[in-house]
Amino acid sequence: MRDRVKPAGETRAADVLHRMRADVISCTLKPGAKLRFEALRDMYGVSFSTLREALSRLVAEGLVIAEDQRGFIVAPVSIEDLNDLTYVRVLVERECLALAIKHGDDDWEADIIGAFHRMDRLQSRLGSNYYLSEEWSKLHGDFHFSLVAACGSPNLLEIRQKMFERAHRYRRMSSQFRTKWRAKDVEHKMIMDSVIARDTAKAQELIERHIRETTENVINHAGHLFVATDEKRHNRTAHVAAE
Repeated sequence: MRDRVKPAGETRAADVLHRMRADVISCTLKPGAKLRFEALRDMYGVSFSTLREALSRLVAEGLVIAEDQRGFIVAPVSIEDLNDLTYVRVLVERECLALAIKHGDDDWEADIIGAFHRMDRLQSRLGSNYYLSEEWSKLHGDFHFSLVAACGSPNLLEIRQKMFERAHRYRRMSSQFRTKWRAKDVEHKMIMDSVIARDTAKAQELIERHIRETTENVINHAGHLFVATDEKRHNRTAHVAAE
């Protein structure tokens, strides 16, 4: 059966959704920023209806918030949200890993090894500033997805991916203030080795530690940004209540 050719409007809508999602995750669109349709139309070159469709999708993903009668804003960041996000990510990643280890085959293992190799080689070429590279961030995401790709639950994988992308916003903010990153290549290899060895308990322990230590580092390096955001949100809420 021939693949369906997407209409131009559908392709354009998917493209702007992808671009807006990337801009939110990379913090090009700042947390808490008001998303004004006129500015977005100029930025992305699409109609209001296409923008509204993309924003509605991002609301469902938790990256944008729809305010009653007040339009849309980029989802704010806070230590409370990060801690809750971390809690959910740990639950989901542990379950995904356990299922992937149970169901994964030789091709799955080969995909993990290949994803790790691509990420590790690029990191070696980039040197100590690898974490600022968008290309490395993509390969990093590919590696983490490869670990759980065989879990067998599309719905669980979709939830996991949304949580991973939301967490990436925090990592991006933290990267602006870090002078040194921990040896993630060692952590990644340990996780990979335990998954391929089918050691579920160790793999779950390592991925949980990996996520929680990343959260701790984000708070240590970028926590001051979250305080400012929390104060701004509190002030905005107080202002609305007074109207």
